[in-house]
Amino acid sequence: TSLGVILMLNWQIGVTVLIVAILIMALSRYVSLGSIIAAIIYPILLTGYIMGARGFETAKVESQYAIITGIIMALLLIMKHRSNIKRLLKGNENKLFSKKKGSANDKINLGFIGLGQQAIHLMNGFITIPEVRIVAGCDIYDIKRDRFEQRVNKYYADNKIKNKFTMYVRYEELLARPDIDAVVIATPDHQHALMAIAACKAGKDVYLEKPLTFTVYEGQRLIEAVRANNRILQTGSMQRSMDEFIHAANIVREGKLGKISTMYAFAGEGPKPYTLPKQEVPAGLDWDLWLGPLPASIHYNHEVVPLIVEHDNDECWGAWRWYKGLGGGFTTDWGAHMFDIGQWMIGKDLSGPTEILPPSASLHRVLTYRYDNGIEMVHKNVGYGQSVKVIGENGWIMVKRGKFEASNPDLMPKTVDQKAVYETNVPHYQSFIDSIRSRRDPSVPVEVGHSSCVVCTIGNIAYELNRPLEWNPIVQKFMGD
Repeated sequence: TSLGVILMLNWQIGVTVLIVAILIMALSRYVSLGSIIAAIIYPILLTGYIMGARGFETAKVESQYAIITGIIMALLLIMKHRSNIKRLLKGNENKLFSKKKGSANDKINLGFIGLGQQAIHLMNGFITIPEVRIVAGCDIYDIKRDRFEQRVNKYYADNKIKNKFTMYVRYEELLARPDIDAVVIATPDHQHALMAIAACKAGKDVYLEKPLTFTVYEGQRLIEAVRANNRILQTGSMQRSMDEFIHAANIVREGKLGKISTMYAFAGEGPKPYTLPKQEVPAGLDWDLWLGPLPASIHYNHEVVPLIVEHDNDECWGAWRWYKGLGGGFTTDWGAHMFDIGQWMIGKDLSGPTEILPPSASLHRVLTYRYDNGIEMVHKNVGYGQSVKVIGENGWIMVKRGKFEASNPDLMPKTVDQKAVYETNVPHYQSFIDSIRSRRDPSVPVEVGHSSCVVCTIGNIAYELNRPLEWNPIVQKFMGD
């Protein structure tokens, strides 16, 4: 359109139209409403200038071109920011502006969904970020709600920070709040997809605990929701923000080990049948809401939704994760950490294995993944517990939380923090907050979190079927099966 104006009018005004168009489109990355208004106003102003300089009859065609340019740009921008405009119509004008440092909207308001032990670790980190305010929480168990609210309010009171905190039982009510910019979801795995997709549709950015989803299908739908609604999603794979794991990944990816043959990535056993005895549901727990999409036939046991004991901590990590139908066992719980690091090391993010061998079909007698580049990721404990050991033609390295070993001293990192608090990783949370501002993907975006989660899930399927499986990581389907 600008070229048309150049040809029909003169090059000075044509170039001016082009420059203004580029500036408006650049502005639209940060201020969606402002760019739409500018796209409508600037051709009107240009039309006035043309008519004033050349007269109405002479400038009629050129003026029409200028107006059409503005209308097209405005329509494109309205389509791009349609979700923001919907929120404007609902009274949430502030959501039309990206959170930029130094602006009136400098603070990012977070809501937490799921307030168990992991949420406490996450809160302990997020709450220390100066630009963050935790303004809401949601859980279906009253003892978890009370503990979380007390800790949040105490932190802000102790630090003399004014903050209004509100608690909810239903997550839909939290998502309906227009002043909440993002949510941190730390519920059991079976609720992840429903809640995260709902959050995306409500215009919230999402920090979602690993494993990302309960099934492969859910992960595919979550990716669609994140991208369709222009949301930021950070996966809670915090090991990717830890120095020893970053160093290990760099060693392998830079080729310092030479050609890789085998990785030993250990997580732990798969899920087992749900055998905990049935118990009476406590008065303060809404068991139906906890079940969500799970069958109503699943009964309550206090280990599944842990009680709070001494020092205000949960009596155990929620045991739902160890049982079939409720979780994926160690395969998903720790595989989302260790298999994730393995895939990162060998450049298989957004991809995955092509063969999955259950123990009965593997020469290693354990769950084994084969990749199209010939590398095997073997689910075996080689003496380090939950860890990743990579073997190449030039040596080997082993990395786990707080420990790093190598065949050559030159491969070692300068230091390893053996006292790090791994469940609270502020750099990983900061990546999420930075992405909310920049609107660029965080360190572990939804597609990466999904590909790592898929490896865990199809491993459990191989366990269950007890036969080799062929997998196409591009179309994400089992082949010939």
